Amino acid sequence: MAAKKKQADVPMETSATIEKQMEEFLARGGQIEQIDPGVSGQSNFKGSRHITLGNSKPKAE
Repeated sequence: MAAKKKQADVPMETSATIEKQMEEFLARGGQIEQIDPGVSGQSNFKGSRHITLGNSKPKAE
């Protein structure tokens, strides 16, 4: 008989719990920053985005 897979207990966040966490954050002095649409949180990295797999130099014999 095959054993049933046990589902992991994943906490589900509801609008109410998120609202409560936000209120607690603001009560501790936290601030919410409004970001314009289309703005990325990542820094603008210059340079190649290509990756090379394997050895880049031949091994010395």
